[in-house]
Amino acid sequence: MEGRNMVNLIAEGRVYRGGAFEPLKEGKPAREKTMAYRILEKHNTSGNMDELKIKFDAMASHDITYVGIVQTARASGMEAFPLPYVLTNCHNSLCAVGGTINEDDHVFGLSAARKYGGIFVPPHQAVIHQYMRERMAGCGYMLLGSDSHTRYGAFGTMGVGEGGPELVKQLCRKTYDIAYPPVIAVYLSGKPQKGVGPQDVALAIIRAVFKNGFVKNKVMEFVGPGIGNLTMDFRSGIDVMTTETTCLSSIWETDEQTRGWYQTHGLEERYAKLSPEEGAYYDGVVMVDLDKVRPMIALPFHPSNAYTIEEFKANAQDLLRGVEKEAEGIFGKAEGLPGLVQKVQGGEVYVDQGVVAGCSGGTYENVMTVNAILRGRPIGQGVFNLSVYPASQPQFMALLKSGAAAQLMESGAILRSAFCGPCFGAGDVPANGGLSIRHTTRNFPNREGSKPSGNQMAYVALMDARSIAATALNGGKLTAATDVDYDAPDLSYTYDASIYDNRVYQGWGHAHPEEELVFGPNITDWPEQIALPENLMLEVASAIYDPVTTTDELIPSGETSSYRSNPLGLAEFALSRKDPGYVGRAKAVKALELKRRKGEADGEVKAFLGDAAPENTGIGSLVFALKPGDGSAREQAASCQRVLGGCANIAGEYATKRYRSNVVNWGMLPFILDGASESGIAVGDKIYLPGIREALQDGKDAVQAELIRDGQRSPITLKLPAMTEDERDIILAGCLINYYGQE
Repeated sequence: MEGRNMVNLIAEGRVYRGGAFEPLKEGKPAREKTMAYRILEKHNTSGNMDELKIKFDAMASHDITYVGIVQTARASGMEAFPLPYVLTNCHNSLCAVGGTINEDDHVFGLSAARKYGGIFVPPHQAVIHQYMRERMAGCGYMLLGSDSHTRYGAFGTMGVGEGGPELVKQLCRKTYDIAYPPVIAVYLSGKPQKGVGPQDVALAIIRAVFKNGFVKNKVMEFVGPGIGNLTMDFRSGIDVMTTETTCLSSIWETDEQTRGWYQTHGLEERYAKLSPEEGAYYDGVVMVDLDKVRPMIALPFHPSNAYTIEEFKANAQDLLRGVEKEAEGIFGKAEGLPGLVQKVQGGEVYVDQGVVAGCSGGTYENVMTVNAILRGRPIGQGVFNLSVYPASQPQFMALLKSGAAAQLMESGAILRSAFCGPCFGAGDVPANGGLSIRHTTRNFPNREGSKPSGNQMAYVALMDARSIAATALNGGKLTAATDVDYDAPDLSYTYDASIYDNRVYQGWGHAHPEEELVFGPNITDWPEQIALPENLMLEVASAIYDPVTTTDELIPSGETSSYRSNPLGLAEFALSRKDPGYVGRAKAVKALELKRRKGEADGEVKAFLGDAAPENTGIGSLVFALKPGDGSAREQAASCQRVLGGCANIAGEYATKRYRSNVVNWGMLPFILDGASESGIAVGDKIYLPGIREALQDGKDAVQAELIRDGQRSPITLKLPAMTEDERDIILAGCLINYYGQE
């Protein structure tokens, strides 16, 4: 298809010399000459670059995650934040109708920043990653965030997105432990043509590397002459989307444009020139010809489901029919589930909504370019509507002073405050059957607010802000920005720090331990978990054979926001979109375990355990999935299973390191099963794990178990590859909180 030569992959190791890549002919690979190696070495405390123990320079969380993190760290003995910790409020910003649940979280967050010495960014001031770019980035820094899109590589900063327990470890003065990751060069050449934006480049890369796992759990290191042809906002727009490749982190060469960005933001002392040394060795190469990138669209239900707009429009009916079939496979063949093919009319594709928002879309340059394309001309009085969310108040102020904000409003666009809602299904929810085009980070199932169980379904496609503006100019007729004429806007930008100075609480280094945390009624502690028993008898409470299971499917995003500080309340939503019967099954098993713990080994408990002794055999549930955990870093995808009595996951592989980390940190066994897709494991099967505690203590990387089905037992081998000693100790203790409580 047209556009397939935009990105090319070199799967073998290469040496970067003289601006070109050549095979390693002799000698040891010079991994130490990459930018990533030097930054990791600076932050490693182990003394062994093969097994890293990282301490970060700063951390960030938003208002869906920071309550649980602070609660866990407090229970683990934390008395003050030992590093700068930014608590932003950009996910749970909307009020809860009929209650004050969300604002209670914000009050808690401010009280935590005061008590422990943190930085508190009030709601609507900035989305998490824009604040971190503007105030916390630095060349050679490493930042950790409890959000998967923690990516600041364009600013010379290695960002890592992880589940909350990894931030807890930093708050408890522990380390982020990981084997030294492979590093993949991303070589940029050429210059994007007018009308092509950062989302187009990002989607072209994601399409090339996601399904084959080319950069999974690796560092993407951006090099090459094409970088100099990109503005900082353009680079950042590509960089933040590297999360959708499943890479571990990213880092870019820096230059005078980078220096200028730090100067503009009053942080010039944080600039340093970063580039790989001559002869740097890379484990693979992604070659990106920016000249050849064309406007892109990623169809539901993943950013990798991407096409050039030209090839999509040429095959629109077939491709949209394919999305409909995928929806049936994901959600089941619900009666009357609205389709997409009717969006094709007279050979054109018509969409219902456009959104430009968040850390990827809402940047100053994107919004200025949207305005340059519209130039105050109307988007029309039809169904199509356009919402624009500037990523921070300083950027919003610059848009106001430039006059762009007024022009956008004249066009009919709605300008909103900084909010991440369109990225995860809160705010700007389309009508039933609607197709929304968005410059946001994800288009996973339900990220537009659908409820398939009620036959309410909408669809999100990802596009660059430029083509969204071109589509708005044509009243919703899908249009590539390269097909419209516009004058490039003046992108000069003046940063006004007073907006943050006057409102953001800057408490780093100034803890007030005498002050009390402020709890709302929906903020609760984590339920008690017990240490791993000698043996386990587990029942399969859900079996998922989809090629990939996202964290959104493990725990939905949008509608659960008000319960993120209430572990038991949130757990009621676990797998609700993928397997509605899961919660009831897991609760039934947990009830047996509670009886067992009380010594009430009645007939029901004995029947469940069979010949296993109730005094030393724990009862629990497990989730089976072929490849779970793609997407968000949210720890609740695992913690909800745990509070419902979950003791393990069995997978063919884990989609991301961060999800596997969450499974471990919540005390569950992260089993790998060879041949998982042919195993036939089903809901109601049991897995008996005799001597599991001893096996973990002995460091075994495979355990012999029994699969029990209809009274028949068969042997099964479950693997625990690459488990660290700390990971084993956490599971033995029952969870991270218990682990720290032992110290």
